[in-house]
Amino acid sequence: MTVRPKILIFSLAYYPFVGGAEVAIKEITDRLGDDFSFDMITANLDGKQKKEERVGNINVYRIGRSKLCKYLFPFVAYFKAKKLHEKNNYDMIWAMMANQAGWAALKFKNKFPSVKYLLTLQEGDSGWDIWWRTFFIRLIYKNIYRRADHIQAISNFLAERAKKLGAKNKIEVVPNGVKSEWLTQLGCTDIVEMKSNWKDSVQESGLGKIITFSRLEKKNGIEYLIRAMKDINGRLIILGDGRLKRYLESITKELSLEDKVKFEGFVNQNEFHNFIAGSDVFCRPSLSEGLGNSFLEAMAFKLPVIATPVGGIPDFLHDGETGWFCKVKDPKSIAQKINYVLDPKNKEEVEMVVDNARKMVEEKYNWNNISESMRKIFNQLTNQL
Repeated sequence: MTVRPKILIFSLAYYPFVGGAEVAIKEITDRLGDDFSFDMITANLDGKQKKEERVGNINVYRIGRSKLCKYLFPFVAYFKAKKLHEKNNYDMIWAMMANQAGWAALKFKNKFPSVKYLLTLQEGDSGWDIWWRTFFIRLIYKNIYRRADHIQAISNFLAERAKKLGAKNKIEVVPNGVKSEWLTQLGCTDIVEMKSNWKDSVQESGLGKIITFSRLEKKNGIEYLIRAMKDINGRLIILGDGRLKRYLESITKELSLEDKVKFEGFVNQNEFHNFIAGSDVFCRPSLSEGLGNSFLEAMAFKLPVIATPVGGIPDFLHDGETGWFCKVKDPKSIAQKINYVLDPKNKEEVEMVVDNARKMVEEKYNWNNISESMRKIFNQLTNQL
């Protein structure tokens, strides 16, 4: 009987608290659980989750009892990891992001240097924001990168950041993927049918439907999209919530755009499909992005995509080929590109770009291929070649 290599994951959050990083862990471990044994240390962010349970192919150990525990995570997680290592003798540790999880992994690596250390970079914050947050622990933060035996970045942008911070070992770009059901159960035929069933189209109403879905935070640039609506004959649907909601609502009121901009908050999966199927263009004028899964999801749903050329977005969006670029913090540029996509004269070009984008997502951003790339990394680090 073959003994599966044991991998300990450090992740500040995990299910039921879900973002792109958490989805990535689950998609990968769901596919590789027959070949590797996975344990995880994560924070019990609301104090209501079980201290120990199995989620998919991962034995999850939660520490702390409130949101405060995330600030103590590097220290508490390290001591928990030491105890688990005495029992399980891990072959590898895997830190999800160079945050508190990376710090905990660094402390473990310093104590047990023979255990291989993989760091995954998913951060979407700008370099300035990260510098400001890590100013007082700058050397520690750099060592999170420098002590890693292997770094997996989800975009070339993040790979370059690792190099600038002095990463010494191999850096490899392996992106996140699009939800599996969007590329399998929900095929192109289903998408076309959903769109054709939507009654209130651009042609019928004369109003384009613009959609964006994201956390309402500064880095996502939603303020500039709202300001652009003054020059667009259409309606904007904003899915998601966040710290800037009241501020964005005040801008909408100040510009007298209440009839053109609607905040729908978080919606369930069925509602989400209806909203996106009834939309004509997706736009998020980001100020920074690690990769940008929302753009890929919109492409998978055959929506024209407009974005800014920041962070990891240029990895998959090529202007006029898989989407269109607008300028950063520029409502006039945003409006110009949205109006171009909505113009019936450009229908043939838009359809070609949308088809190109969908094909690209199917080929490069499906979790099966991504998981195989991660398998190779795990094999290298656990000497399973």
